[in-house]
Amino acid sequence: MDRLDAIQAVARLVEAGSLTKAAQTLHMSKTTVTQLVQQMEAWLRVKLLNRTTRQVKVAADGADYYERVVRLLAAGVVFVIHVKS
Repeated sequence: MDRLDAIQAVARLVEAGSLTKAAQTLHMSKTTVTQLVQQMEAWLRVKLLNRTTRQVKVAADGADYYERVVRLLAAGVVFVIHVKS
C-alpha cells in the first residue's frame, strides 16, 4: 500500500462524503479508493469510516485522523513549494 495514496483517499472521502465523488477527485476507481481506505484501517487497526451502500460517515477515530491528516498534507504542500522555490 502506498500510504500517501491511502492518506489522500481517506481525506478526500471524508471531504466528499461520497465514494464516487472521492474517486473522481483522485482520478481513481471506486474499487481502488475502497481498497486504500480498507488497507489504512487495517494498518491503523481502527475504523475510520462507517460505510453503507448509500453513504459514508466519519467514525470517531476517523474524525481525529482526518483532522491530523489535513495538517500533514498542508505541511507537505508547503514543503514542496519551499523546495521548488
